[in-house]
Amino acid sequence: MPLTPHRSLLKTMELFADLDEASLDDVLQAGHVRRLPKDMLVLAQGDPAISCHALIDGRIKISQVTPDGAQVVIRYLGPGQMYGTVAVLMGIPLPADAIAVVDSVEMHWTAAAMAELIERHPRIALASNRITGGRLVDLQARLREIATERVDRRLARALARLAEQAGRPSGDGIEIDFPITRQELGEMIGTTLHTVSRTLSAWEEQGIVESSRRRIVVRDLEALTLLAEGSASGS
Repeated sequence: MPLTPHRSLLKTMELFADLDEASLDDVLQAGHVRRLPKDMLVLAQGDPAISCHALIDGRIKISQVTPDGAQVVIRYLGPGQMYGTVAVLMGIPLPADAIAVVDSVEMHWTAAAMAELIERHPRIALASNRITGGRLVDLQARLREIATERVDRRLARALARLAEQAGRPSGDGIEIDFPITRQELGEMIGTTLHTVSRTLSAWEEQGIVESSRRRIVVRDLEALTLLAEGSASGS
């Protein structure tokens, strides 16, 4: 896609949603656009937070390595979503890696440029407070799920969310539009590769999903949603 984002794209991003057209043009002029090849490490956990990023096209995986060396997949981001921003605004090191899982395009701003934008447009600061609060609520919900819910329900919810956010119609159902492994699914929901494989195999027999090494198709979204809500048993 061309490297010429329009202000309408910024308007879809929570950080800039409250800005008028002139302010959005100011934000555009302060940023830089670049292509991100597949598997590129865009941000590295522990590095200083020196830039804010907005995804224009593609997919970004946000993952974290724990002190004992285990990897945790925090989330997958799609077009219109931002990353690295909260760390810049809070003045803390980057809490996670950001990796392009497919060829992607992003826009980014230096920390200094973002600070100047906030001075000129205080609504950006108000939006950043909402974003930070929302991330905290999401984290609390995820911890609650891991502590209280069955693995099959957590997996169903994760797949249903991915189908909604990154699904595209295919002949077999709804295909998640980027490569994702069973290991990565396990890291997303706090369980093992063996448990994910066993659960997906059971769902495949029931015609709910179809999966291969890096491809997942949701064949029966209604059944998957019932599993996510705890209204059915899939294993």
